[in-house]
Amino acid sequence: MDHELGRIRLDRMLFTSTQYPADYGYVEGTLGNDGDPLDALVLTGDATFPGCTVECRAIGMFVMSDEKGPDEKILCVPAHDPRRTGIQDIEDIPEFDRLEITHFFEVYKDLEPGKSVEGSHWEGRDAAYDEIRRARKRHQRREEPRDRPRRR
Repeated sequence: MDHELGRIRLDRMLFTSTQYPADYGYVEGTLGNDGDPLDALVLTGDATFPGCTVECRAIGMFVMSDEKGPDEKILCVPAHDPRRTGIQDIEDIPEFDRLEITHFFEVYKDLEPGKSVEGSHWEGRDAAYDEIRRARKRHQRREEPRDRPRRR
């Protein structure tokens, strides 16, 4: 999303013959450690469309490091999907599905010059919500006017 223009902008192409294992987007009103909005993967079952807003609940977080440093991905399910009511934390996702997501993020940058993935692991729902809170605080600090005196 080009936030200044309010339009969808193609941000990047995958260089490998892989595809995202889930709908991929971001958590609005956040700023991730990589300087972009916090990444989100949404387990929808069916693909949505660019610009679609989906009310979700976080169930875990995939933590990886790339050439720019830490890069967290929040794993979510649609909040009101009756097929997903039993999915509350990362352990509720089958191990094979987690392995598929892990594999994707370990190889998706392999053919891009100067890009790499150096390590990864999964964390649960509580860690995901902690990161969302931190990312919202980072976003709020960035949005504050710089010329206004700050309280001590």
